[in-house]
Amino acid sequence: MSGTRSACGAVVTANAHVSASRSSVAARLTWLSWSALLLQQSADAWSHQAPWFIWVLKLLPLLLFLPGMLKDNLRSFIWLCFVCLGYFLILVQRIFAQPDNLLVIGGLVAVVVLFIAAMLYVRWRARELRASGPSGTGSGD
Repeated sequence: MSGTRSACGAVVTANAHVSASRSSVAARLTWLSWSALLLQQSADAWSHQAPWFIWVLKLLPLLLFLPGMLKDNLRSFIWLCFVCLGYFLILVQRIFAQPDNLLVIGGLVAVVVLFIAAMLYVRWRARELRASGPSGTGSGD
């Protein structure tokens, strides 16, 4: 019977390792797509020679979540997903108006990847934190 426990323990350890690698990949993809969307929005504002308040309107919603994301606060990632929906709506509207604009296409790809990666990161990271027990860092609060 102790062999079964040992085998089960190995399976649990292997699952925890897979979950950790999944969340690590999702976190990297989240940061990459967040950066791409931030750069796309900056380039879009630059190309239209937008005034400063348009720059603020375009970039502030993404930058508001930076402190929470750096602290690995899962609620920040969840709220970032909600904000991504607004960017998605705007970019879908623009892609119909300008279907050949590579900047808009890049932004739409970045926002879709950001939403999916952040959502999966929250899911997998929350599982890791639950599996680590009550002695976790509490970064999900």
